[in-house]
Order: sequence, then structure tokens, then C-alpha cells
Amino acid sequence: MNMQDSHRHKGMRKRLVEEVRRKGIKDEAILAAIGKIPRHLFLDNAFAEWAYKDIAFSIDADQTISQPYTVAFQTSLLDLKKGDKVLEIGTGSGYQASVLAELGMKVYSIERHEILYKKSTLLLKKLGYYNVLTFHGDGYKGLPRYAPFDKILITAAAPEIPQALINQLRPGGHLVVPFGAGPSQKMLRVTKGKDGRLTEESFGDFRFVPLVKGLG
Repeated sequence: MNMQDSHRHKGMRKRLVEEVRRKGIKDEAILAAIGKIPRHLFLDNAFAEWAYKDIAFSIDADQTISQPYTVAFQTSLLDLKKGDKVLEIGTGSGYQASVLAELGMKVYSIERHEILYKKSTLLLKKLGYYNVLTFHGDGYKGLPRYAPFDKILITAAAPEIPQALINQLRPGGHLVVPFGAGPSQKMLRVTKGKDGRLTEESFGDFRFVPLVKGLG
């Protein structure tokens, strides 16, 4: 794997950060993470030129690497505290996990497609993100062995919120999910009260690939 990160790449990242900032992301720590992470390494070399455009892009297994603005937006909704234990459903390319890791989180990430699991695991290790643990598994089931989690992030469109994930969320924690089965989804933040009750907030429309049960 070519791990080169040139001055040109850094310049393109700087412009990307400013674009994401203009679209409304104010959290300087999240912007700094986007400015630091070499996103071109998460795409095949042939498509590296697309890495610093604020768009989603296709990757293996008919999945996508999310638009940087969307990554930043979902991350901001988690209301992260340093050292939070975060469960990510859908590792994909590993880019979202790297943003969480860069912010100092303890990340547990599940991917159902073996090809993506292997590629992202290797890349995250090469980039030195040892605070990310990756798993090949069914995101609907979560990771009960490692629960509870302070925050849960679902990076695919969920027609329902799996009860197993609600069970694995710590009281007081947030779960962020693009919710809905149609062509577009509502971005929801579900907060679990100390008494176990759930409250929902909605943050606009997005488009994600569907969350699927089982292994790919």
C-alpha cells in the first residue's frame, strides 16, 4: 500500500476543511481530524483524486465512503467526550472510525462484509489507530461482550433501530442513525435516559446505503 501523503494532498485537505466549515460544521476538533487524516488512502489509488471532494464515493461490496460533511455531521451529533467508548455499525472503508480515533475515542467497529473488514483493519493499523478494534459481524447484534457503550453510531440506513443496540447503550448515551427505508432517511439522535426511556431528535434528510442483517 502506498502510504504517501504529499504537500498537495495536505493542501487539498485544507480546502476540504474550509468547505465543510462553510456548510455549518463548527467543532474545531472534528475539522482538525478531517484536516489531518489522509482520506485518499481510504480509496483505491485510481480514484484518489476524488478523495478531497465533499462527496460520497463507491467502495468495495457496493458500499460507499460517506461524504466528509456527513461524517462530520454524524460525529458532531454524538456529543463526544474524550475517552468515550463508541460502537460503530458499518466500518466500511474505516474513514469514520479514523475520525473517531483521532478525536481520542475508544472505537469498536463492526463490518458485515469480509473484504471491507480485512481492508479497513489493515489500513487502520498501518495508520496507527490502535484505539480502534474491528470486528467481522452482524451490526444488528452489536457487541454485547463489550457493552455498554457511551455512544453508538450507525453508518447505514436503518428501517428499524435494533433493540440489541438500544440495550447496549449506556443510560445517558446517544445513538445516531440515518432512519428510514425509503430513498432518503432522517438523521436521528436517540438519547437513553437514566430511567431507560428514549427520546428522539431529528436533524434533516440524508442518503445512506441500507443496513442489512447477517454477514456479507
